[in-house]
Amino acid sequence: MKIITYNVNGIRSAIKKDFLGWLAKEQPDILCLQEVKASPNQVDLAPFADMGYSPYWHEAEKKGYSGVAVFSKIAPVAVTYGMGHPKYDAEGRVIKFDLPDFSILNVYMPSGTTGEVRQQFKYEWLDDFKGYLQDLKQRQSGLLIGGDFNIAHRPIDIHNPVSNKKSSGFLPEERAWMDCLFNDGFVDLFRQFHNEPHRYTWWSTRANSRAKNLGWRIDYWVADTALRPRIADCDILQEAMHSDHCPVSVKINL
Repeated sequence: MKIITYNVNGIRSAIKKDFLGWLAKEQPDILCLQEVKASPNQVDLAPFADMGYSPYWHEAEKKGYSGVAVFSKIAPVAVTYGMGHPKYDAEGRVIKFDLPDFSILNVYMPSGTTGEVRQQFKYEWLDDFKGYLQDLKQRQSGLLIGGDFNIAHRPIDIHNPVSNKKSSGFLPEERAWMDCLFNDGFVDLFRQFHNEPHRYTWWSTRANSRAKNLGWRIDYWVADTALRPRIADCDILQEAMHSDHCPVSVKINL
């Protein structure tokens, strides 16, 4: 099974950049999108249906903002929209997509780059999302988490760790949260298969950053240790150019 996560930074914008042509070539079994910035009725879903995908959509209350969606060729056992916290669920940040023997969390974590108010909101999210994961772990095993975490974990995951040490997305508290995640029964799947530097998933739109590969790795696939033995591969698809992010794929043995 191939599953792809992709922050498209506006699904309507991505479609104008031949996103559908890319999808027809990649043909993942399940596609997890973040920052769709649209309602389902604002998107022509017929091309997705023609490729065999059914949509599952969690939009933000604010129009043109945030939002996550899952497009799947596989019927789920259950789908849960949000994580039971109204202030986050109003922003359309989580879909839990249950399959017979494991569950996918499609997650768009908050950014703190617009100022202190949103950075505090991000810290609150990290605390509450950690509790949400701990509750899930007690009830089930086989968790696969994909999406935009808005955190670069280690110096290898960012083009200039020294100059960015006080930047939101690479702050010590955020990186420590990632340490806790990976010390609490979860695995960073890309780093299970790739130890090389200069592999990023997001680039600033300024200063020709993408052409120079001055990026951050902030999009992840994370699995619990129960699911890890079934993971066959995880890779960054850097050639996809529909967003300021690029997709990350994971392959799971059935």
